[in-house]
Amino acid sequence: MRRRVARMVAPKFLVGAVTVLRDSETNSRLLLLRQPSHHGWGLPAGLLKKNEQPAAGAARELFEETGVRVHPDDMTARDPCAIVHVVGVVDTIFFAEVPEARTTLAVDGAEVLEAAWFPMDDLPHLTVNTALLLGRFGIGPRATTPR
Repeated sequence: MRRRVARMVAPKFLVGAVTVLRDSETNSRLLLLRQPSHHGWGLPAGLLKKNEQPAAGAARELFEETGVRVHPDDMTARDPCAIVHVVGVVDTIFFAEVPEARTTLAVDGAEVLEAAWFPMDDLPHLTVNTALLLGRFGIGPRATTPR
């Protein structure tokens, strides 16, 4: 009975994985996505599958949304490694790098309309969550710490 009551009143969270993908050759360009359901550009991200490790989920979502393959071992967690959003979602954050000049982007046109590289000092209009998340790492208009 106590377990049932505890489950009913305990907060429930969805866990997602986000990838901040930089150009490995210049380290000054960032891959962003434009999705039909968002107002602004965002990062490759999605919810984890049951029992999926966060780095594997980040790599999977990156590939599904952009066609870019990065091995989960090449995903680097940074501090903070997770951000809790007020809507009950916990995003695990990973950074990765690929050479932009040798990376082909492929989007499906339904879930993701467009993927493009942008200079980190001249980003397009970002979604609120993306601006806040990147700002935590010293990137973009809401940067609070140096890169």
